[in-house]
Amino acid sequence: MVSVQIFGLKNSSATRAAERFFKERRIPIHWVDLKQKPMAPAEIKRFTDKFGLPPLLDTEGKAYVDAGLKYIRLPDPELLRKIEQNPALLRLPLIRCGKLVAVGQDESAWKAMLEQ
Repeated sequence: MVSVQIFGLKNSSATRAAERFFKERRIPIHWVDLKQKPMAPAEIKRFTDKFGLPPLLDTEGKAYVDAGLKYIRLPDPELLRKIEQNPALLRLPLIRCGKLVAVGQDESAWKAMLEQ
């Protein structure tokens, strides 16, 4: 049986949409609230290996602007530390299903996860 792991924030509409998508299809979900438990560095690496760091950032979000990241360029290790401190910088949700990963509200990627 396929199951997914969703990393997100309860107040994120995209995270809630992903949760609803998988629940409607009766797929077991392992939910990780990033406010309660930050992502492990190895877990972040899984996503950065696939997408790189820039696509994981919510460059239009309030947290990104408030952190001053719109105007400064940080080295990746420092940017990763900021992400660990403030998960709202991420484009949520981050979803893992086996070896497949998806970033943001991407129903086509979610459907592909169900077909594996």
